Amino acid sequence: MERTWRWFGKNDKITLAMLKEIGVQGIVTALHDVPNGEVWSREKISDLRKYIESYGMRWSVVESLPVCESIKYAGHDRDHLIANYKESLKNLALEGIHTVCYNFMPVLDWARTDLEHPNPNGTTNLYFSHAQFAYFDICILKREGAAADWPADVLEEVEKLKKTMTPDDDHKLVENIIVKTQGFVSGNIREDDEHPVELFRQLLDLYKGITKDQLRENMRYFLEAIMPVCDEYDMRMCVHPDDPPFPILGLPRIVTCDEDIRWFLNAVDNPHNGLTFCAGSLSAGAHNDVVDLARKYAGRTWFVHLRSCHVFPNGDFTEASHLGGRADIIELARIFEKTNPELPMRVDHGMTMLGDESRGYNAGYSFLGRMFAMGQVQGILATVDRELGIEYKQPGFYE
Repeated sequence: MERTWRWFGKNDKITLAMLKEIGVQGIVTALHDVPNGEVWSREKISDLRKYIESYGMRWSVVESLPVCESIKYAGHDRDHLIANYKESLKNLALEGIHTVCYNFMPVLDWARTDLEHPNPNGTTNLYFSHAQFAYFDICILKREGAAADWPADVLEEVEKLKKTMTPDDDHKLVENIIVKTQGFVSGNIREDDEHPVELFRQLLDLYKGITKDQLRENMRYFLEAIMPVCDEYDMRMCVHPDDPPFPILGLPRIVTCDEDIRWFLNAVDNPHNGLTFCAGSLSAGAHNDVVDLARKYAGRTWFVHLRSCHVFPNGDFTEASHLGGRADIIELARIFEKTNPELPMRVDHGMTMLGDESRGYNAGYSFLGRMFAMGQVQGILATVDRELGIEYKQPGFYE
């Protein structure tokens, strides 16, 4: 697979020169300075593409061209926003960029409760605690009817947390769930917002009464609207699975499991409607057989995120080693290399290690931790390629 890296633009503390040195072939990025819903101009796309190419790499995947909330909940302006989206797709294609990773998660993108959870080896990783998330939902957000959405054992843990959580703990939980993991991804809430919880409540209110079936139909509407442009310009749309892969905050989630993936692929049965196979998101749900899903959907997968999660008996999960966890990345590499050895892949999240924590990286997107993961995955790919008789080349070295 093509070894790619998520890069957050020219202001990213991790430079393209650094990425070239560690063997990255393709860049996964976006026009982060363009507000959600506005057209990505060909000029802006061209400027960033040429900058990436000046370092000997290519802009492989857009992650992401955001789908505005109004498209997801079917607001009055969704047709206008979809028209802008189609224009951006056209402009990307004209600049030679043909793969777009997006998500259809309402309000909240990926969710974690602890961004610095200690590992036994001294590194830290991202972590999701059902009890802490329920505490946020019930005690901080104070969502109407929230307690009814959580099982009795989790509610018991929430009662214990009420006795120990301090205002500083509450503030950190808010930052972890709706600020530090969201602003650089969705643009909905940023670190300079003065009242993030109130703004978050307002976003949730936009989805009142939206069921899973209605959200599915809104996704179908969006995909049917953009497919003619995708067909004309060969744009591969690949939706990212919901993370975590189960309902949260009373919001429906529609890309969580085998049945969900089968639904959206069949709902708009077009090869340009495809999947981002995020092994980490899928492995965070104990209901998912990740290897089986890869075998089933490799032919409609246009982008791969290789990471893995460990799920605890109570359902909490943490990011695992790229050689461990539930995802079985070695077998996934075999499946996707057999299907398409040119498929773009990134290692996604990584450990925070060896000083990463002091360098101001986005949560989950450390440099040394991801470089370590990339080294592990490069070794896997080299071994798998030898098994399959595929020539493996490491860029930057004399052959």
